[in-house]
Formats: sequence, C-alpha cells, structure tokens
Amino acid sequence: MSSQGFSYPQDTLRAMAQDILDHARSRGASACEADVSEGFGQSVTVRRGDVETIEYNRDKGVGVTVYLGQRRGYASTSDFSRAALHATVDAALSIARFTAPDEAAVLPEAELLAHGETDLDLYHPWALAVEEAIDIARRCEAAAFAVSPQVKNSEGASVSAQQSHFVSANSLGFMGGYASSRHYLSCSVIAGKGDAMQRDDWYSTHRDAADLAEAELVGEYAARRALSRLGARKIATCEVPVLFEAPLAASLIGNFVYAVSGGSLYRKSSFLLDSLDTQVFSPQVHISERPHLPRALASSPFDDDGVATHDREVVEAGVLKGYFLSTYSARKLGLQTTGNAGGSHNLIVRPGKRDLVGLAALMGRGLLVTELLGQGVNYVTGDYSRGASGYWVENGEIRYPVQEITIAGNLRDMLRGIVAVGNDVLVRGSKQVGSILIDRMTIAGA
Repeated sequence: MSSQGFSYPQDTLRAMAQDILDHARSRGASACEADVSEGFGQSVTVRRGDVETIEYNRDKGVGVTVYLGQRRGYASTSDFSRAALHATVDAALSIARFTAPDEAAVLPEAELLAHGETDLDLYHPWALAVEEAIDIARRCEAAAFAVSPQVKNSEGASVSAQQSHFVSANSLGFMGGYASSRHYLSCSVIAGKGDAMQRDDWYSTHRDAADLAEAELVGEYAARRALSRLGARKIATCEVPVLFEAPLAASLIGNFVYAVSGGSLYRKSSFLLDSLDTQVFSPQVHISERPHLPRALASSPFDDDGVATHDREVVEAGVLKGYFLSTYSARKLGLQTTGNAGGSHNLIVRPGKRDLVGLAALMGRGLLVTELLGQGVNYVTGDYSRGASGYWVENGEIRYPVQEITIAGNLRDMLRGIVAVGNDVLVRGSKQVGSILIDRMTIAGA
C-alpha cells in the first residue's frame, strides 16, 4: 500500500491504462479510451449518542471504450490483473462488432485534449481514526440536543472521509489523472412530539477537513432549523413571490443546466431548444464557469473525454452564451464540445448585494422555501411543480412556518422572473449561488 493509503500508485494506473490502449490496438481497434480508478474511505454515524454504523469502503474499477470505425463498445471490470484487462478489451470489441454505426461515436479532436499537469489542490487526505470520527459525530449531535429540550430525537450525525485517484487515457496520446478528496459532516434532528414533530438537517462538505464547519455549529444549526419549523401550518392558495434559500437555489440552476446540456438538446427534450444567444434569465443574472478554482468541489483540468477545461461565461446579463456539451453530444448537434463531458465545473452565479434577510425585505410578502419534495419538473415543457415547506413572509419578516403546500410555475418564466440573487452563497457542489427571489409563482395550499 502506498504512503497515501492507495493500493496502487499513479504510475501503476498509468501503466494499466497504456496496456489497455496497446492491447486494443493490437486487436484491431481504430481507437480506444481507458479509465482506471481507485477510492477508499470510511463513514461513521452516531444516533442518540450510540454508534449506529461504521462503514469502510474500498473500490476500484476499469472502464474501456473501443471503436471499430463508427461502432463503439464498452466494458468494465474491477479486476486489475493483466489477463482481466485484456479480457475487458476483448469484451468491448465484441460489443462494438454488434453495435450500429454512429457518426458521433468518435474521440475528441486532438488539439482540444489537455496536456501537461495542472495541480488544483484537490487532494487533502484526512487521517481520521474511528474513535475520532465517533467523537466528532457525538459532539455534533450533543450540541443539537443541548439547544432545547424540544429537540426530542435524532436521525443521526455522520462523519465521512473519502479519497480517490484515477487515470484517463485515449489512443490520441492523452493521459491524465490526479488524486482528490471529499469529506463531510452532517446532522439531522427531530423537534416536537406527536403529530407536531418537525425535522431538519445541516451539513458541511469540503476537499480539506480543516475547512469543515465546527461539529458543534453544524449540530446547533440543524436543531435551530428544526425548532423554527414547529407550529407549521398550511396557507391558502395564492400567487406570490417565492424566495428559494441558497441550497435550493442551486437546484434551480441545476434545472437550467440539465435543460441546456447536450443530451437534452439533441434528443429535443428541452424547453430551451435553440436558446443560444437568447434571453433565458432576467438581465441581472450572470453565470460563469470556473473549472480551475483551487480546492473547489467541481474543479478539473479536463473533462471525462480528456478535453481541456477553460473559464467561460455561460450567461451574460441573462443571455445564454454557451451550452454544456460533451464530444458526443456536440457531434450530434453539429457543434464543438464545451469540455463538459461528465457535468459542469464550478458554476458561479454572480451574487447581488442583499443577504437572505435583505431579500425577504425586498420580497415584502411571499414564501421563503427551505425544503422541496418530489421531482415534478417537465423539461420538455418547462412545467415545474414541487412539494414544499418553508416560511410565510409579511412586511419583509418571517411570520410563521408553512408546510404541506405545492409551488408551481414554468421554468422559462421563473428564470426570466428572477428579481435578485443573494450574497449568502453556500458552496456544496458544482453550483455556487446565493438565495434566489422569483417574482411570482402559484402556491397550492389549503
């Protein structure tokens, strides 16, 4: 085992990837892609002070894509032996022979591939002993119970430390890979009793464990969120402004990304077909993609195709300036890849000047949404309908918690109806955005 805790050093992963490419070539493949990866970690969950689960995970895998002209086949294995690697290549070739030709099934243009090494400071292993993880989780949960005797129960506090590394290569000469880490701390508690019980949670996740929020703060905030929901009621059906709290605002940006991603576009299953250079958001919305931010959760020097990533402006003053395309989807659309095979990289929505309190004041009267339920989004039409809970706001101030309601609208109108973006940015994944205020939506209540 290497000093980093991995069973295989990067050089070994590179040698395996090269062996796969060489064997594919010798067996008649016109092109080949190989991905070799390994990861491990541990997770601990404590509930009501007792250890509920201790989980260790160690995974490894190889994925092979081969091309016979415009026929493509894929096979995978978790066996790193040379015989297994060669057998996986042969299996992929067998699949390719029975696959219909696809003119979009090609490798990226060689000039678009990443070259050289780029260190984005993504690897911060956490040498977390089980006893220490248990202690952190217990302190987190205990802090939640200490907030109020009304915090009656817990769904647990969890601590997880994960790290992985990989190598990707293709027959055009690209080979790249790196190690990364991701750790998190979470707590979920229940307040009240009987039919009046309410739950809420909070978590913190980062590449470096040193950047995680203090365990006591995570537990305390989870408890305060649960307590603030006690006494929740229904409201009458109405049409009012809706304020999405930052964690949920990220899901709105995710809806947009899905709608302008290659798969949705070439299948013609998006309400934003042919929307390039058109007004998609309100004019004050600006979205940038920044793939090379140090330590960020969605940073990468290249995408899943090996294409080099670059900074770009996705939305300028509400106007869509770029899609999210892989090599394959770009070919299907007659366009060029945007380096987004595998997803987006650190989408940053330019924050406004107001925090959540300021946005509530700007809204005046309406609904602050802090939880969404269900998956009621139709990407073909843009129709949006989700179960929700949150808080009713009057005269710019929260009056009482709300539950058992549905919020509905159309994403096309919702994106264009964004009144303001908050500066309360919460970073938990590939979208970095503050709370979002939308001018109006229909609230279905009592």
